[in-house]
This record gives sequence, structure tokens and C-alpha cells, in this order.
Amino acid sequence: MTITMHHIAIQIERGGLQFGHQKRTSFMGIDIAIDLGTSRTRIFLPDKGVVIDEPSVITVDLMTDAIIAVGQKAYEMLGRTSERMSAMYPLSGGVITDFSLVENMIKIMLSGISIGKVGMPKVVACIPSEITEVEKRAVVNAISSAGIRRVCLVEEPVAAAMGAGIDITSPHGSMVVDIGGGTTDIAVLSLGGISVSRSIKKAGNAIDDEIIKYVKKKYNLLIGKRTAENAKIAVGCVGNIGENKTFRLKGRNCVTGMPMQTDISSYEISDILVDIITEIVYQVQDVLEETPPELMGDIYSDGIILTGGTAQLKGMAEIINAVTKIKVRVADNPSLCVVKGCGEALKYIKAFEKGELSPISEQY
Repeated sequence: MTITMHHIAIQIERGGLQFGHQKRTSFMGIDIAIDLGTSRTRIFLPDKGVVIDEPSVITVDLMTDAIIAVGQKAYEMLGRTSERMSAMYPLSGGVITDFSLVENMIKIMLSGISIGKVGMPKVVACIPSEITEVEKRAVVNAISSAGIRRVCLVEEPVAAAMGAGIDITSPHGSMVVDIGGGTTDIAVLSLGGISVSRSIKKAGNAIDDEIIKYVKKKYNLLIGKRTAENAKIAVGCVGNIGENKTFRLKGRNCVTGMPMQTDISSYEISDILVDIITEIVYQVQDVLEETPPELMGDIYSDGIILTGGTAQLKGMAEIINAVTKIKVRVADNPSLCVVKGCGEALKYIKAFEKGELSPISEQY
């Protein structure tokens, strides 16, 4: 399935394509930053900030291959489409699972930003710290297909640290734990690069899947990913901290096939998360054990920074602090740290091209 920027623009203007951001922002030759996340895609422009923040969801007509909706509009269709349509996440675990859909999703999102034919922009995009060359090339090709002249890559923990306000170019150790939708990236940074890192596919989406499995097993209730995500956001916590709140789940009874509802508590979700949180904490310990002593001293003084949307789960910072005995804090606006860090990395494109110190790891 191949569409052009011209066709997408016509669809949006005629109202034939549903997309959350239909007001177009014009730029020509201005470099942009993209956080192509498993759960959400964000686009950052210098002097404008985050101009697009949409779920990484796309809805397709299975008979005609026509794209029905992208972003928030497509997210609202999850679990509610007819047999003719399919609403899906074309990324999983931080990597592309359906190249064609990601390619078209990026084109559609960028269609809300007028790209001039003269002076095509450069893009800084983030990638998980441990992906294959094939997965990396897929990200580059998907972005390039939208008419982008040059794609620069920044590893997610580096971007997250920059977005959290850390000066990673200094000879000083910093540790960031970026817990997003598809992956958790853990890294110790110094002098513009990564000293030690880990990337695991245990994050927000894995939590949603565990909630779905638990509810099915205990209550014989089938729920969708949206409902599981809403429960996680509303009453999710790590450890039995504070008031035990409840969230009403609605779905279908596995046995009778009839509509059913039940309540799930904060403490239940806390128990569901034990295995995932244990794995994240274990990886944090593993990274600390491999950290050079001088950098470890800096981390002990400054603490660990948590970024990413899932870092906002109540009790996450406390459990890591309890295990590592190092102070832990959640960054301001943690879900936006990666895209803001990519925006900061735009300043280093020329430095990278000159071979100078830069957080950018590669350029295509």
C-alpha cells in the first residue's frame, strides 16, 4: 500500500481521513524531532515544542487497504471496529512490526506540518539502545519515505536524559531509567554517550497484557487493551502504597458470552506487576554492578532519574530506591522527555557532521 503526501493532504482537507491534528503547521527547511514510540508518536519543532502527540495507532479498511484513521481517532476505534476494519499498533517492543503501516502513519502525521519542497528538513529520531541493524534501518526508511532528506538517530536513554535536563556532554556520570510503552531502557551516561546500558521489552504494554490475563483467569472476564490501560492509569501502583482504590472493568463473560462488569483494586494490580517490576529492578542492579567506580560515585550523589509514561506509576521510584539504596526521582513531564531530548539533539547535527562530540549516534 503506497500513498503520497499529496494524496494524504487531499484526504485530510476533504475530511476523508480522521486524524487528531488537522490544523497544519508550516515550516520549510526546519529540522524536526520525532519520538516514534510503541504507544505514542510525538513530533517536536524548534521554537514550537511538541506539536503532535498521538497514539501510534492506525485503522485500515481490510478490503480496500484504505487508511481510515490515525492517532487518537484510530485509538478510539480499538476493539470497536467491524470485520472489514482493523485498528492496530504497527510497532511492538520499540520496533516496527508492519513497515507499510508505520510508513503511512508517519506520512499522515507529518501531513499536518507543511513540508516545503525546497530545503527538505533533517530529522532526529530516537531508537531503543539495543536493536538490530535491520530494525534500525526500518526506522530510517519509514521516516525517509515521508520526504525527509537526512535522518539522525539518538538512543532513547540519551534523549530521555537530555529531555530531563541532564548535561550528558560533561565528564560526569548520570543514570536514567526510561520506562515507556514497549521497552525499558536503562543507561549510565557520560561525555555525550552511553557507558553501560540495558534494554528490555518489559514496560507499559506488558503491564496491560498482564492485567488482561489476570482478569480473564480470576474473573472469567474478557477486556480489551484500552480498558486494561485505563485501569493501570487510574489505580495502578507498585507496592501496597496508600489508599486501596478500585476501578470498574466492563467486558464479556468468558463462559456465558454475556456482558459483565467487576471491580479491580490497586492492590491486585500491584500483585500483577510483581514479575515485571522485579525484572526492571534486576536490570537496574545489573547496570549498576557494571558501572565504573568514578561514575558510580556521581550516580550515588545525584541519584537515578526515571522518565517515560510508565515511570508515573505510583511507587515506582520508591521500590527502586528501596532496592538500590540510591535516591530516585521522576523527571518533570516524564512522558515527554524523549521527544524533548530529540529536540535538544537537533542542536548537535552540525557537530556530529564535523566529527565533534555529539549525542547523535548515527546519520543516514
